[in-house]
Amino acid sequence: MNSETSKLRYIDIGINFTDPVFRGEYHGTQRHENDFEEVIQRALDSGCKKFMITGSDLEESKHAIEIAKAHPGLCYATVGVHPCSAKQFDTHPGGPTTLLSALKSLALGAKEAGHVVAFGEIGLDYDRLFLTPKDQQLKFFEAQLEIAVEVQLPLFLHSRAASEDFERLLGVKLEQLPKRGLVHSFTGTVGEMQRLVTLGFDIGVNGCSMKTDENIEVVKQIPLEHLQIETDGPWCEMRPSHASAKFLKDAPPLPKAVKKEKFSKGLMVKGRNEPATIPHVAYAIANIKDITVEEVCDAAWNNSTKMFGLGDQAE
Repeated sequence: MNSETSKLRYIDIGINFTDPVFRGEYHGTQRHENDFEEVIQRALDSGCKKFMITGSDLEESKHAIEIAKAHPGLCYATVGVHPCSAKQFDTHPGGPTTLLSALKSLALGAKEAGHVVAFGEIGLDYDRLFLTPKDQQLKFFEAQLEIAVEVQLPLFLHSRAASEDFERLLGVKLEQLPKRGLVHSFTGTVGEMQRLVTLGFDIGVNGCSMKTDENIEVVKQIPLEHLQIETDGPWCEMRPSHASAKFLKDAPPLPKAVKKEKFSKGLMVKGRNEPATIPHVAYAIANIKDITVEEVCDAAWNNSTKMFGLGDQAE
């Protein structure tokens, strides 16, 4: 890695470190040894200095907090129930009230300890209604926003094909959520992005945010003061078939990757996105915006630390 690349620093504000694939387990089967610490080391070697681990339901949020406790100053957690998991509120043994109460207690306790820096991942996903129907998603997005007002952490938000309802429900609570938050893994339109930025939200960009020419146009127009970067690993890897590929000409090479069947310690696993790939997100954004990668990295770092703290202060 050249010295110019090594000077750049990144924060992966959306990484799903609770996913079993980061411990070698795929679909319930152990396919290779647990290489979680190697994944973190590769990320550090690539300049990724801090990680925000996404909590997607109560148990995952607890797990994210445990990882944060085990990696102080490096990993931080979010607490919330993802829209695709919102049906858990009705299947929870104690019902929705008990689950909402448990989320609130978990968030408040871990906020006090400095392990949780955002409330989420919450929001709406109308692309995957087969996982949780619309009425449940709406009901429990609203219910979690009520808790967010009490918890007073920045929001970590998810919106897919649901901008009208998403913006409407957020708008009702906006005055009570002064810390605002971030809409992560953004794939919406230019208009949706501009409305969210006007409301005071930041936009999280990863490989999924740069798949199409339409996506590229959105990224081009995200104001630098509202941009944050992420991998959303193990998903949202950048692929040669994506529109982003043509914006990677000067990006540093990624660590070597092999199929999980040929796992070798110290190598990435094909199809399992990880934080060591975050430089490619930054370089693509820089080339899309026709600015330097240093400008992208500095803006993203300052925006993330200003919003979430992360044991650091914006410069």
